[in-house]
Amino acid sequence: MPLSWNEIKDRALRFSREWKGEGSEREEAQSFWNGFLDIFGVERRRVAVFEKQVEITRAGKHLKHGRIDLFWKGVLLVEHKSAGQDLDRAFAQASDYFDGLPDRDLPRYILVSDFAEEPHVTPKAVVGEVSRAW
Repeated sequence: MPLSWNEIKDRALRFSREWKGEGSEREEAQSFWNGFLDIFGVERRRVAVFEKQVEITRAGKHLKHGRIDLFWKGVLLVEHKSAGQDLDRAFAQASDYFDGLPDRDLPRYILVSDFAEEPHVTPKAVVGEVSRAW
């Protein structure tokens, strides 16, 4: 049964209180995203994985492997940083990951976050077209 709008708002308020002041990506990012998805009644393990490996290439040349912090196939790619980190760099990193995914797996949204700022979500309306939402 879907959650009511009031239940979602209550969960979001509890979540924001719990995570206020957090700043360490390495220690808490996975717990953060499990809790975030739970706001909407979504069990993360059913829909998304942490640390999805992706090959980064440019002009057809393999550069390196990277790991997507949270990946929900066809829906969401998350790059999470510690508080105060450069979100433009995080977005560039997420864009590299996006480009390394097969077309069938491409997410609709890229989200970058650093605990401190509001998460920035960028819709991916056209494959290969990346624009900033901030």
